[in-house]
Amino acid sequence: MKNSISNHSEIMLPRLKNLIFFLVFLISAVISTSSYHPLDSLTPSELNQTQTLVNDYFSSPHQNERFHYVGLDEPEKSDVLSWQSSSHTQKIPSRRAFAIVRVNSKTHEVIVNLSNNSIISDKVYNGYGYPLLNFEEQLAAGNLTLSYPPFIASIQRRNLKLEEVVCLSFTVGWYAERKSSRLVEVMCYYLNGTVNLYMRPIEGITATVDLDQMKIVAFRDRAVVPVPKAEGTDYRSNSSVQDLVKQVGPGFTLDGHVVRWANWELHVSFDMRAGLMISLALIYDSEKGQYRSVMYRGFISELFVPYMDLTEEWYYRTFFDVGEYGFGLSTVTLEPLKDCPENATFMDGYITSQDGSPVLVPNIICIFERYAGDIMWRHTEAGIPGQVIREVRPEVSLVVRMVAAVGNYDYIVDWEFKESGSIKVSVGLTGLLEVRGTIYTNKDQIREEVYGPILAENTIGSNHDHFINFNLDLDVDGVANSFIKNNLQTVRALGNTSPRRSYWRVNSQTAKTESDARILLGSGATELLVVNPNKKTKVGNFVGYRLIPGVITGPLLSSDDYPQIRGAFTKYNMWVTPYNKAEKWAAGLYTDQSHGDDGLPVWSSLRNRKIENKDIVLWYTLGFHHVPCQEDFPVMPTLTGSFELRPTNFFEHNPVLKPSQYATDPPNLSASGDNSGAFTR
Repeated sequence: MKNSISNHSEIMLPRLKNLIFFLVFLISAVISTSSYHPLDSLTPSELNQTQTLVNDYFSSPHQNERFHYVGLDEPEKSDVLSWQSSSHTQKIPSRRAFAIVRVNSKTHEVIVNLSNNSIISDKVYNGYGYPLLNFEEQLAAGNLTLSYPPFIASIQRRNLKLEEVVCLSFTVGWYAERKSSRLVEVMCYYLNGTVNLYMRPIEGITATVDLDQMKIVAFRDRAVVPVPKAEGTDYRSNSSVQDLVKQVGPGFTLDGHVVRWANWELHVSFDMRAGLMISLALIYDSEKGQYRSVMYRGFISELFVPYMDLTEEWYYRTFFDVGEYGFGLSTVTLEPLKDCPENATFMDGYITSQDGSPVLVPNIICIFERYAGDIMWRHTEAGIPGQVIREVRPEVSLVVRMVAAVGNYDYIVDWEFKESGSIKVSVGLTGLLEVRGTIYTNKDQIREEVYGPILAENTIGSNHDHFINFNLDLDVDGVANSFIKNNLQTVRALGNTSPRRSYWRVNSQTAKTESDARILLGSGATELLVVNPNKKTKVGNFVGYRLIPGVITGPLLSSDDYPQIRGAFTKYNMWVTPYNKAEKWAAGLYTDQSHGDDGLPVWSSLRNRKIENKDIVLWYTLGFHHVPCQEDFPVMPTLTGSFELRPTNFFEHNPVLKPSQYATDPPNLSASGDNSGAFTR
């Protein structure tokens, strides 16, 4: 009888626990529904709810269950736009979470309905590639190496102190071999007099770790190479900024995750894979008296960093920082007065740990007004006799910023919104180089290929690239848009019509299908426009936005090289696809050890869908070829690249002709209208 009661309790207690949890959730949902935005990041309570439901579903906590991603399973775009155009009076779409979980060495895609506390689906992924690495397994792989007897012997052979050694995990890529295991290569560095471990690599030693089994499956000690010196590598300063932050009131309002500033309204959220996400960006048109849509969603989809060193410990260093390591997972706390100015407002974010529990990362995003002394527009007129007329508008903009420290590099990401309607997106590269130890102490000694310049004694800086792909779902004054390529062509003057012999004109081509819109920039003068073919200005031009590239960079690897096969989205600077909720990641959902059989190039090339007058998405790649120099050593000053989304015939005239009436009193009326993109305020 005792055993029967005990067994009955074991069955009933979890059910009772779930019932209580569900009732508490329903009560809290009723109280807080009005404050939700359908694109808000998952809250700590929602992350806890997801963890509990997934654990119960797999009868966990299970020894072999590991969470690799938990994020918002976005509602259908049409539902979000309907909710928005109804002045938020429609019922908010059901809140759902998407989790990627490894259980017994299998990858599960689990969708959780948070609104009714249930598991909607569980799909086992059987294709190539693996999910994001989580922090815990990377740390465990490094610690495993530090306690491995052959590794300890190798460290002793080099007369190094084991307690000064730090080991890090590196993804291994794919080189046409058949892999059935989640593997990382572990490389180690030496402190002993510096915190700049990346400048002191211990070359020649590599341990291969199976992450699912968490054991070393291969070990190599190839050669003893001098460890670069610690002298001159420490980048810390003894000075500090005062802890007291001057309280300056922001010129914007923050309502949950919705930011209103000047003539802009936008939604800011955080994802543990993508990091900062900007959604539902609207701009107020004072002449029309309404908000108009510009962008439904913008975020970094992938960041591909291939190194050019072909030596044994380096050839596989071809990183996908979003799909392998998680750009959001790598996002760091921002320091007031250092990372962001004194007038900044901060937002927190949450990631999930290996067991699925939420982890707070404070001050993960900052928002501030920037006045850098720039000029928005000006003119001085001295042509009128007896008069000098001068009119100037200072540039004030709104910046939304995050910083991701992915291993050695720190990436500063700014979304800057201007009253003129422009959105400038910048990525700054700083942090520490990946360097290789060498026997050489001077450039004149080198008589072989070393794959980069010498930066200091026994220190080679490896040549490499950075390709940052942005997913830009523009909705220019509505959902239905077209992509136009304007080629500027030289034309010879005919006959005797003019003393001139040439001029240039614009040859416009509207892309009908995805293949028409693939563009490799650099071969000529080209304008890239997204227009709404259903709406025109008073003088007959299609309303639109154009993308203005910064420095144009393309891949230099051969198309049959394995890293390039996996990073084939870099083949073109621009791709355009029809909107598809499932198509978010340029290198595919499962990037670690992927084979290049999923992602943007595959979707676009195989389907070649129609994109004229459709809901379309731009995929733009910002790139850098980085040949290191001595000024990058021991820490690299920020190198910045950017692009701009600029209104082109979107307004009837200059929208900032007069000083902004919204700088101190932004319009904050309820939205009304339909899904066409025009929202009356």
